[in-house]
Amino acid sequence: MKRNLLIIGQGYTGLAILDLAQRAGWPARITSRNPGGKPGVVAFDDPALLDGVTHLVTTAPPGPQGDPVWAAHAEALRAAPLTWVGYISTTGVYGDRGGAWVDEATPPAPGQERSQRRLDAEGQWRALADRVAVDLFRTGGIYGPGRSALDDVRAGTARCVVKPGHSFSRIHRDDIARAVMAAAHRPPGPGTRVLHLVDDTPSTQADVTLEACRLLGVTPPPPTPFAEAYARMSEMGSSFWDESRLVSSRRTRQMLGLDWAYPSFREGLAAIFAAEGAEERAERPAE
Repeated sequence: MKRNLLIIGQGYTGLAILDLAQRAGWPARITSRNPGGKPGVVAFDDPALLDGVTHLVTTAPPGPQGDPVWAAHAEALRAAPLTWVGYISTTGVYGDRGGAWVDEATPPAPGQERSQRRLDAEGQWRALADRVAVDLFRTGGIYGPGRSALDDVRAGTARCVVKPGHSFSRIHRDDIARAVMAAAHRPPGPGTRVLHLVDDTPSTQADVTLEACRLLGVTPPPPTPFAEAYARMSEMGSSFWDESRLVSSRRTRQMLGLDWAYPSFREGLAAIFAAEGAEERAERPAE
């Protein structure tokens, strides 16, 4: 089958997907607002952007006017020879569940404006499902190399906020790329699937910080009561603590036929820490 992959969004996740696709031998490009002539990087506003594209991944967040890809390329999307679309959404569309579990069949109930925008954008992509396989990747908190609790501890910004009964769902960036490419490799027929990109272990913020400190061999920050920490949070920061839900990915893993490389933050942080050590040793001058 002919494959021509386009990734919308030259960001943290999009670049990981591009790297994995290229290593797997896929013809793949990624968009940027300022491509600067880089190989494989194309302008988002190019009128011919979707010509010949069979597989599309979009990581672009919606704005007040809806999904930016639809705003700029609606006619081209309808005309493109697409067989599969993957939209990176968020588990935030489920809203607050009071710490209860949600799975891929749970109806969304967004409680915040930005989550409602994501759900509205999902609806725009569903419009293609009469002729295209559309996968909606509802994703937990993303971490990975250069963007993890290890970096927070080193920067002195890590905290151990204590809110009993409150856990977050996370996913390593590289597991996102693996899941996206597994879905793209064997798309089902036209229709929509909801897929959950979260690891197997919802965990507290404090547990992640403590593990990062253990790996780095430093004294962890003292516990901070939630009310004290909440009073100092930004509006964006506090919004993550205002909702509590546990997200299952069991059905997603069954549908895609894969297990996570990093089933919890412990494996993920350990791998990041080990890779950083290897890079540091490689950069040392020979004695």
